[in-house]
Amino acid sequence: MKVVLCLLALVAAASATTYYTEKFDDSYTKRWVVSSWKKSDGTAGEWKHTAGDWYGDAEADKGIQTGQDARFYAISSKMPKPFSSKGKDLVLQFSVKHQQRIDCGGGYIKLLPDGLDQSKFGGDSDYAIMFGPDICGTSTKRVHVIFTYKGKNLLTKKTINAESDQLTHVYTLIVHPDNTYEVRIDNKKVQSGSLFEDWDFLPPKTIKDPAAKKPSDWVDAEKIDDPTDVKPADYDNTPKQIPDPDAEKPDDWDDEADGAWEAPMIDNPEFKGEWKPKQIPNPAYKGKWVHPEIANPEYFEDKEVYAFDSLAYVGFELWQVKAGSIFDNIIVTDSVDEAEAFFEETTGKTKDAEKTMYEEADKKKKEQEEAERKRIEEERKKQDADKDSKDDDDDDDDDDDDDEKKAAAAKKGHDEL
Repeated sequence: MKVVLCLLALVAAASATTYYTEKFDDSYTKRWVVSSWKKSDGTAGEWKHTAGDWYGDAEADKGIQTGQDARFYAISSKMPKPFSSKGKDLVLQFSVKHQQRIDCGGGYIKLLPDGLDQSKFGGDSDYAIMFGPDICGTSTKRVHVIFTYKGKNLLTKKTINAESDQLTHVYTLIVHPDNTYEVRIDNKKVQSGSLFEDWDFLPPKTIKDPAAKKPSDWVDAEKIDDPTDVKPADYDNTPKQIPDPDAEKPDDWDDEADGAWEAPMIDNPEFKGEWKPKQIPNPAYKGKWVHPEIANPEYFEDKEVYAFDSLAYVGFELWQVKAGSIFDNIIVTDSVDEAEAFFEETTGKTKDAEKTMYEEADKKKKEQEEAERKRIEEERKKQDADKDSKDDDDDDDDDDDDDEKKAAAAKKGHDEL
């Protein structure tokens, strides 16, 4: 049995196809084209090639980094040849590190169809899939999974939370030929389900009958006022507020100066509010009216919404308020096993060392900030002390001036005598 399983594994591995990988070594510029999009108005950002301020391996962890704040970014790479995902798994995986503690900006990748003009790649370029984190403030920290279907960009109905710390995280999208999907972060499943249920690929099978209307005499009030219920004659005699019975006139109250003392008003616990008759079951109630439905004439079936034809490019098209995100380790394949192995040989190898380096850098930064805070505080105390000392000296000078004036006045009086 073990032999059979091993043979099956070998066959699966042999049949797996990896369409594209990118680790962003020093030769990456031969494979990637920076778009001219937004350059004419000066809002196109420049890319850097770096591992960032913390990493597990200074060379292996190099990626492309957004380099300028409040800029648009567009860069793409052509795969060796276009491919179709029909009848196979489609796996898209990449890593991103928001080193800058991102406040607002995208961190997603796009799979694009054949025919892209890379020199003009931008926000209006057609794409097949957009996948990855999008963060803005504290309210938006989500993972986008957007499919283009029949010219429309379809957003997932589910919320998938994105990572927002300053470490590298790997995002994986898996689309199966049975029209199911899975999203992983750092090789751990965070969402999965049906493409039909979690996106609006197809029109609804039924729609509300446009010719149907609720009958004018339809009674959908479940209860009515009791016609036999009568408001008590003295109901309105109970005031909403009354003088506070526990309040006491202050001892220092002066009736002549302050006027006659009156206790403050408080809510009357006996007050029952506006009178309303009791409710009883409505004998004419027919239930909630339900709009009848009919077959949707625009409905159609498509059992291959998972499939994309002629996928040919990968690209990043972003806007970032605060730049500094580093993208790396892209793989496009039809094998989940290949994607997992790629994770282990790249980010999986260096993530622990990166985290250690980050923690050391963060500790050093906090120590420096604390030292600077103390320096500023000591400087402030010294300035306050110098100011107090100067004020004392000024007071002594004023006292000396007063003594001199008094002595002069005394001498003048003596001379006049």
